Amino acid sequence: MRVLGIDPGTATVGYGIVDFKNNNYDTVTYGCIYTDKDLPMSKRLEKIYDELYALIEEYKPAHMAVEELFYFKNNKTVISVGQARGVIILCGEKQGLCLDSYTPLQVKMGITGYGKSEKKQVQIMVQKILKLNELPEPDDAADALAIAVTHINSLNSGCYSISDNKKICGKKIGSGKLTAKEYRELYNIK
Repeated sequence: MRVLGIDPGTATVGYGIVDFKNNNYDTVTYGCIYTDKDLPMSKRLEKIYDELYALIEEYKPAHMAVEELFYFKNNKTVISVGQARGVIILCGEKQGLCLDSYTPLQVKMGITGYGKSEKKQVQIMVQKILKLNELPEPDDAADALAIAVTHINSLNSGCYSISDNKKICGKKIGSGKLTAKEYRELYNIK
C-alpha cells in the first residue's frame, strides 16, 4: 500500500509518501511544495494543484491522507489554508485516490501517544518509525510523513477511519473524529 500524507498550507504544503508492505514502512519521498507570497492566491492554488498532480502521477499512491484544519487566531489564514486544502482534496479526488482526513490531535496521538506533543517529538518518532538516518525536515514534510503513518496504522487497525462510516471498532462515533479518550480506550493506553 502506498500512502501520500499532506500537511496543507498556502506558502508551504508538506508531503510524504510511504509504502507499507509485509509490516514494514518504506519512505519513498518527502518534501514541500512552496508558493511565493507575492503571487495572487489563484496562482498559488494553481501551483499547489499542478505540483501535487505531478507528484501523484510520478509516484502513484493509492491513498491520500490530509491533515484537517485546526483553529487559527487569524481568520484570513484559516480561509486561505482552507482554499489550499480544498484544491489538494480536489486533486486527489480527480486522480481517484482513497481520501481520508486526520486532526492534528489524532496524528500526534498516533505517532507519539500524546496529543500535545511538540513538533520535535513528532519528528523524532517519525524518524524512528520510518528508520530514517536523520530527522525529517522541514517540519511540514515531517508532519506529512506522520499523517501518512497515522493513516497506515488506522487502516491496519481495522477499527478507525473517518471514511469508514464514522465508526470505531464497530461503535458509531458522533463527529467522525477520534477523541483522546476514545484513542486511549482503543489502544489500551492508561
